[in-house]
Amino acid sequence: MPIASRRNQQDERAALLPAELVPLFDDHFIASWDLIEEYIARLALVVFRSTGLGEACRHDATVEQAIARAGLSPTIARVPAAWILAMLASRGWIERTPDTPTRYRLERTTPALDPAEILERQSVHDPSCLPCYALAALAAQHYRPVLRGEMTGEQALFGSEGISAWVKYFSNDNPLYAISNSVGALAADRALSGHAATILELGGGLGSGTDALLAHLHESGRASLVSQYRFTEISALFLKRAKRPLLARHPAAPLAFEALDIDQPFIESDVLPGSFSLVYGVNVLHVARDLAATLGEIRVALKPGGVLVVSECVRPFDTTPLHLEIVFNLLSSFRDPILVPGWRPNGGFLTPEQWTAALEANGFVDVRIFPDIAAIRAAYPSFVVAAIAAARA
Repeated sequence: MPIASRRNQQDERAALLPAELVPLFDDHFIASWDLIEEYIARLALVVFRSTGLGEACRHDATVEQAIARAGLSPTIARVPAAWILAMLASRGWIERTPDTPTRYRLERTTPALDPAEILERQSVHDPSCLPCYALAALAAQHYRPVLRGEMTGEQALFGSEGISAWVKYFSNDNPLYAISNSVGALAADRALSGHAATILELGGGLGSGTDALLAHLHESGRASLVSQYRFTEISALFLKRAKRPLLARHPAAPLAFEALDIDQPFIESDVLPGSFSLVYGVNVLHVARDLAATLGEIRVALKPGGVLVVSECVRPFDTTPLHLEIVFNLLSSFRDPILVPGWRPNGGFLTPEQWTAALEANGFVDVRIFPDIAAIRAAYPSFVVAAIAAARA
């Protein structure tokens, strides 16, 4: 890229992003983000062929018709197949008709694009991002059996090979995931505003979000304001793996570790009403089966005026297929939540407007999205990392 063009892009990012986020989204990071998007688009081509969807679209087909022609499970394959077809259509690799319902057609041979070429480029540019590639490749190789109902996505992604891949993926050593932790930590610090805090973290996973937040508070000189930090996670394995390194890295932090299922009443995990000033989570609320019920539990757990901060992958536009979905579309918890017209039209990732409507409909006020995806998306439609903050009404 010519130096002048690179400088113009840097200036544009500086105009659109809060100042503290600009260093996180530098040219080096953006290059890796562009590469993983291209890699996953090429994987989608591979999956398109391996699942039989390619042959199914030799003639006009709705998503449902393509699934039936390919012999896939209609209940399991609906969301993943729709994503594959939308992803390929967004690249111009298959045709999408303006009909209702939408029809897809493979009018010519799909391009011969090898995902391995992009993997090699990433290996040269920044090998620390490769855990994202490993997880996407693991998902892609299991699409056919999962979509045919021969195994579950959970079995495909959480076997011994999968656990190793997740550990490397959910890490602050992986820049493409760590960005969510960094943005979340900055947003949580903003929400605390220098006041004393009791923190409940939901879906803490392997602890990288906790690590990033506590490290940020330590660097800013505000770690002493936290009188309680309750780390919760549904997976006993993840909870065990997170505990030892967090205690070692943050020996002075008031950490406690407990099991909690965001789909169950929080009181079952001894979360008392009005006991926390901040409820925090990184990439967790989008998998709530009943988002209204979970938001209700969060509201009850917060003190009056308390704040919810969640770092999430935010869908910029309602119909945009996101590259991360190649992995998560295999999981039933991602695909099949309780839907709510107006703010929960699909499983998984939501738009800024849908997050705002969801929070306001469930007892929250002063909803803020950091950075403002709605203001950024026209210039950067691939910008999907943000934190959503809202106060208990």
